[in-house]
This record gives sequence, C-alpha cells and structure tokens, in this order.
Amino acid sequence: MLRRSEPRRRPLLLAIGAAAALTLTACSGGDVQGTPEPAAGSATAAPSGSEDLDSLLIDPSAFPGKYDAIVLPPQAIAQASPDLTGIPAGAEVSPAGCKPKDVVPGSAALIVGTDNANRATISIELTSVDEPLSVREDQLTECAEVEATKSGATSKIRSTITPAPPIDADETLAVRQTVSSGTGTESVTQSMLTLMAQVGGVRIAATHMSFDAATPDAETLDELFTAAVQKVKAG
Repeated sequence: MLRRSEPRRRPLLLAIGAAAALTLTACSGGDVQGTPEPAAGSATAAPSGSEDLDSLLIDPSAFPGKYDAIVLPPQAIAQASPDLTGIPAGAEVSPAGCKPKDVVPGSAALIVGTDNANRATISIELTSVDEPLSVREDQLTECAEVEATKSGATSKIRSTITPAPPIDADETLAVRQTVSSGTGTESVTQSMLTLMAQVGGVRIAATHMSFDAATPDAETLDELFTAAVQKVKAG
C-alpha cells in the first residue's frame, strides 16, 4: 500500500480475503504526541493458542451473502493483521510510542468477509491479551495522528475515538481511522471503522475497511460485532 509504484494496491487483508474467496467459489462449482506505556495488571487468563480462539470465531455463514467470508490460516494472520491498524508490518512509526503491539504467532484468530463489488471488507479478529482495552484507547487518543514509513514511502494515519458500542462486555471502544498515502493522482485513502470489546483475556475487534469516502456498512458491522462478542462470552 505504501510503495509509490503501486499506489492503488489493495491492503493485504483485502487481497488475501478476495483471493481465498475466489478459490472457495471455484471449489464449490460456482453455485499525535506522547509515548503511552501499557498499564500494569491484566484480565482473566486468555486462551492458550489460536486453535482455542478459532473455536470462538463466528462462522462464515454469519456474514451476509455479498461478503465472501473465510477464516484466515495462522500463517496469514501476522501478515494481514497490521492492515487493521493502518500500519504495515516492519514500518517505522512517528511518534515511536504510537506503534501498536505486533500480533504474537498463535495469539490471534481472524475471519474476513470480502465485498468485491465495493472493494470493502469486514474482519473479525480475536486476540489473546494481557492488558485492558483502555491501554489501546489511551494510545489511540494520544496518537491521533501518526506517520508510518516503509520502503521509503510514508502514510499518515488519523484516528478519532467515537462513542463506544453498547454491548455487555468488560470494556468497549470504537474508533474511526483514515490512512492516506501517495500524492496527487497517485494518492489513495483507506477508511476504517473499528468496534472493539474485551471479555476476560480475549479482545474482539470488528473492522469495516473501504476506500476514499465510501460509507461504511455500519449495520452489518454492528450485527457481526454483536454476534462475535456473544460467542466469546458463551465460550
């Protein structure tokens, strides 16, 4: 996404989701400032690995028909997950304290539904965590504007905290983000709306990702987020 020679390349998450969805179709016969630090303490014990989290993910059938949904394999999660923060893996971030934590292998599960017609995705990510969601909220608040540089190209990530979703969870959070890169005719803007909740040691994040000024599919996002939180709570 950051290379000027490929200014309109889709985020890896969208590319992986679209490619995997097409494969499944073929197989079926075509039918800021500051350096916030993590707070001490943690919630209840998290699942021990991604297999446990996979069992807590909602089923692909929960997505509306226009979204081709698949569960990403473990090896793809570490590559795709940074798309959900707008900061590519391996990028240099300014201010330095604004870089989100990397996804630890085996600590996350991710399902992505791709709307190919509108070049948009809805992703549900479950992550094992050892800190409260308020740590991430503090980071997003203090790091409202971040620059990420990779391979000589720079993108700007702007984050705005919005009212938290009303759902029964230990903590909730909502954030709108834009990721701008390139200049002039080669510029591209990626827009994201993310709803988050924490239940014990599991963090649930539902993200709608689209381009330019496209209106997010907030109704579907909210429905899938609610279903995801309820499934985690049910165990």
